[in-house]
Amino acid sequence: MSDTELTSSDFTEAAEPFRLFAAWLDDATKSEINDANGVALATVDAEGMPDVRMVLLKGFDESGFVFYTNFESAKGQEILGNMKAAMCFHWKSLRRQVRIRGPVEIVSEAEADAYYATRPRGSRIGAWASKQSRPLESRFALEKAVAEYTARYPIGDIPRPKYWSGFRIVPKTIEFWHDRPFRLHDRLVFTRDPKGGWNKTRLYP
Repeated sequence: MSDTELTSSDFTEAAEPFRLFAAWLDDATKSEINDANGVALATVDAEGMPDVRMVLLKGFDESGFVFYTNFESAKGQEILGNMKAAMCFHWKSLRRQVRIRGPVEIVSEAEADAYYATRPRGSRIGAWASKQSRPLESRFALEKAVAEYTARYPIGDIPRPKYWSGFRIVPKTIEFWHDRPFRLHDRLVFTRDPKGGWNKTRLYP
């Protein structure tokens, strides 16, 4: 299922989406120039205006797809406003994409703390120094804030800001797309049923 050239049996044999996603992400990790876990994240604001930006996937399992951010940022506020989001992975080297849609939940404090502790020290300082998405008067102001928090936490542990945590998209649908000649692409969508299982449907290109 992890061969670069997708076969009909890949779709036929896939009973659930997570094993197929894991195989595709593994392929992308080997073939993409950088950030195979980079994903476009779509949200809407309070007026219903769509918004999209790239984030990094930091974990996934049968419960959903996890990324981390400043909850006071634009995407944080938009998600907290309606707790729904969508993702689209596009791996150009493989001519594949995966689309994910569903409700959002906040990861546990323990999960957020565990991931935050793995970040480089400079990234943990940056989480304190950056008022993400808000106006910045000058680059110097950001560098000054970084210096101030570096002095505040010169050694030892750097606590996780309470406004910095993770979101998990709990997928209702996961669609796999693979390029084919003459734009006759392969598309397979998994839809979660009320009992927690998955229904699988092929789509026209």
